[in-house]
Amino acid sequence: MAAEKIPRQSMPEQAPEDRAHNFEEVPFGYPNEVAVLEASRCLQCKKPRCVDGCPVGNDIPGFLALVKEGKFNEAAEKLKETNALPAVCGRVCPQEEQCEKVCILAVKGESVAIGRLERFVADHEREHGEMRVPQLPPRTGKKVAVVGAGPAGLTVAGDLIRMGHDVTVFEALHEPGGVLTYGIPEFRLPKTIVNAEVAFLEKLGVTFVMDYVVGRNSTVPELMEKEGFNAVFIGSGAGLPSFMGIPGENLVGVYSANEYLTRSNLMKAFLFPKYDTPPIRRHKVIVVGGGNVAMDSARTALRLGGDVTVVYRRAMEQMPARKEEIHHAQEEGVKFDLLTNPTRVIGDDSHRVTAIECLRMGLGEPDASGRRRPIEIPGSEFQIAADTVIIAIGNKPNPLVPQTMTGLEVSKWGTIVVNEATMATSVTGVFAAGDIVSGAATVISAMGQARIAATSIHKYLTEEIA
Repeated sequence: MAAEKIPRQSMPEQAPEDRAHNFEEVPFGYPNEVAVLEASRCLQCKKPRCVDGCPVGNDIPGFLALVKEGKFNEAAEKLKETNALPAVCGRVCPQEEQCEKVCILAVKGESVAIGRLERFVADHEREHGEMRVPQLPPRTGKKVAVVGAGPAGLTVAGDLIRMGHDVTVFEALHEPGGVLTYGIPEFRLPKTIVNAEVAFLEKLGVTFVMDYVVGRNSTVPELMEKEGFNAVFIGSGAGLPSFMGIPGENLVGVYSANEYLTRSNLMKAFLFPKYDTPPIRRHKVIVVGGGNVAMDSARTALRLGGDVTVVYRRAMEQMPARKEEIHHAQEEGVKFDLLTNPTRVIGDDSHRVTAIECLRMGLGEPDASGRRRPIEIPGSEFQIAADTVIIAIGNKPNPLVPQTMTGLEVSKWGTIVVNEATMATSVTGVFAAGDIVSGAATVISAMGQARIAATSIHKYLTEEIA
């Protein structure tokens, strides 16, 4: 059968009625024979647009050809030439808006399932093969400090260690991974996957220093002047939660999505009562927001026994979350109250949340985002009962590192200003990428910026640039 005649292969997953009550991963992944069939759909274009659509520049036709031949471990190694975290990206990247969107098959039908196949080969290598360490070049003797063990930091570390430099990653929390560990729930990204990716970087020679807060334990200038690091990469992310600024947000039972998901992921609230983090186990939960973090919060709250409603001020088709995440949330029983905007959180005499007050919204002309602007409908106030409110409307850059450096240029939003061609900051020898530069964005966009930074750091260390 011609490649374009083969239908896109579905991926088996847990039934909604089962997965709504556990934290096990939702999709099961492709069986070997299905992966081969799906990979055979690739037309091996002479000018593959999918590569241009990938922020890290993966050789997508190359790894798909190896999958088609049944060379699964070789396909994983091909991906790792450009991507330090293929098992992660195969799960959480918005491929439908990137590589798969520009696949030629998508013009008249469905694209090749690139993300699912990326996940497949990374999983196969981890479970059935030897995660072989590639031959590394001689050591250069140059030392690079990486601030933050999130997607950007891990990517820079993986690239620079392959270039022969010594790399030490400093992480403020007790486990590496950043948002991959504390933000994305177990059912979407099992922590064993993140741990395996980190373990591979350690095999390559990357050193991880945990519970180390750059900006407190030492500053970036001190790392360079006292600790002898020749360059520093800042990938400290966007860990400062945003709130709505409405009355009642200080009541007991109001959480930022950051705190809520961290309690579940790092503090193991999902394993209650073995890990006793009971405050987030509530009955009537309202999640405010429409992005992937809102979906993660809502689906987590559902699994912790909550009756969950997502409140969003625009319509369903305008939600920025991945369609797959919205679909899964709906299947599992999350409710949606759309064109609704909270104006007040209401509490009792003990300062505990009892309800939120909202206004109904209409849609006006498109705003700067291209989406129709939500407009309040006067006199449409109503209340929704709640004992927990999770605010998932975005995050701001972590301010600690910029506040403890002189000469580092930051924007009015608190992001670090860089030369986008090199990711170099205003301080010589200091580079940055990811959410600390762009504000809260996707895992893969942070990794794409980080790859640019790694190349620039290498050139800087080898004196190819000043």
